[in-house]
Amino acid sequence: MTTDHFEMTDGDYVPDPERDTAMLIAGFFDHISARLRQQELPESLISAMREQHAELEAANAHMVVDEPSLYNLRITVAVIAAYEELLPHLGSDAAVRAVRDALVEPLGDAVHASTRAMLDVAPDPFRAMVDVSRAREKYAFGKTFTFRRTADDDRRYLLDVHRCFYHDVLKANSASELTPVMCAFDGNWIEAIDPDRHGFRFERDTTIGLGGSHCPFHFTRTAP
Repeated sequence: MTTDHFEMTDGDYVPDPERDTAMLIAGFFDHISARLRQQELPESLISAMREQHAELEAANAHMVVDEPSLYNLRITVAVIAAYEELLPHLGSDAAVRAVRDALVEPLGDAVHASTRAMLDVAPDPFRAMVDVSRAREKYAFGKTFTFRRTADDDRRYLLDVHRCFYHDVLKANSASELTPVMCAFDGNWIEAIDPDRHGFRFERDTTIGLGGSHCPFHFTRTAP
């Protein structure tokens, strides 16, 4: 995977949910497949996961209200399908770790490198990151997420997510314990932010998946 797929340095970043979702799901199942071979589990589990994935997507289609929710549903039910097939073989804790690693690791380096490259070349890294956040709110998340801004000025962009579609889907499928798995993917871009280097910090003290009332995405300048 190259960073070209997540290029954000041209100053006009617009996410492509269809492409990004296809790559994420392909990497997810490839990672799971490798895990099955490593632990000498039957390869037939992948076919079962893919069948369950399609069935869950159809069963939850009524939750789709816009284009972003179509792709976000597809990602979320892939995690559910893999978890349910792995659970009898690995147990709960190991199955959660397996789907978390499969979601986070395949594209992790690409997302981290692209975010770091964008921030490194931006005349104003804080503003560049805020612009990316706004673009993703519109194109990658859409109407099934509820965003509230408690500050939005030249020094602070304090965004709170009060409704998370990932959590809604997981809860509807009796799998809300998997919400932190979805939260973990953000670590790939969060860890690319260096306050000393980029002049701003990011804070997310909790998430809905970790029991919080909302998910804070707070960007604050640390330099004049």
